[in-house]
Amino acid sequence: MHCFVQTCLFLAFFLCGLQAGVLKIAACQFPVSENIEENSYWIKEQMREAKTQGADIVHFPECALSGYAGVDFDSFDEFDWPLLGNEFRAILALADELDIWVILGSSHRLTDAHKPHNSLYLINPEGHIADRYDKRFCTEGDLKYYSPGDHFVTFEINQIKCGILICYDIRFPELYRAYYQLGVEVIFQSFYNARQKETSIHPKIMPVTAQARAATNHFFISLTNSSAKHSWPCHMITPDGLIAEKLPANKPGILVFTIDSGKKYYDASKPFRERAIEGILNSGETVSDPRSQNRQEY
Repeated sequence: MHCFVQTCLFLAFFLCGLQAGVLKIAACQFPVSENIEENSYWIKEQMREAKTQGADIVHFPECALSGYAGVDFDSFDEFDWPLLGNEFRAILALADELDIWVILGSSHRLTDAHKPHNSLYLINPEGHIADRYDKRFCTEGDLKYYSPGDHFVTFEINQIKCGILICYDIRFPELYRAYYQLGVEVIFQSFYNARQKETSIHPKIMPVTAQARAATNHFFISLTNSSAKHSWPCHMITPDGLIAEKLPANKPGILVFTIDSGKKYYDASKPFRERAIEGILNSGETVSDPRSQNRQEY
């Protein structure tokens, strides 16, 4: 009997261990708009589909529920906050029903004296808000409608530490370095780079910038975006800076990808990353040599 109990405990530990360090992500895209009910429909349908595909967490674009101020609608003056609240509560209930994590982009109302935040809500599998990330770097255009945030958000799923960022944050490598120093392994970054001019530079530079952020910090990065016209699609980027998978552009869809934090990826910066963070901006030992110090002769 004693041996049987020991065997059962070992098997339980082993099976639990299979999940540690493994995370299945469903990155979603759909044509985000000013229509809150339509956005909510897309969100709930994609949550259900993600669950059928065995995802642990569903990741949505920036302002996925509310729509994006300045693009989808002109101002918050007549914004339907009660409707947003009703649809948000329905999404919380569905997260509880499906027993799944959700990262949901929306606008977060403040008091009348302050503009809303552009936020990502972290919803746990019990249907509760575990935390909220507010876009720290709002563009000059964003600042007409939104108040910038002031904090990082980290959380753990299956013993993998994760962080959250939004769109224009990508321009500031300091945010990624800070997350690296917090021990983060996966960044969930939501965008709204859609409904732009056909000649927009964003589809060309955003994914490749994320690749650089992933490689220099050795992160996985999940990128989501609206699939409205003139957008770029969801990407999953591995810690070596490569694009593991991406969806077709300008079409609704779900990118499901399994992260294994135990898998080894190329990391060119590893030998000297900590030195650089400490302000030692060279590798090896510098030398004291007159031919090194004289920079006007060959």
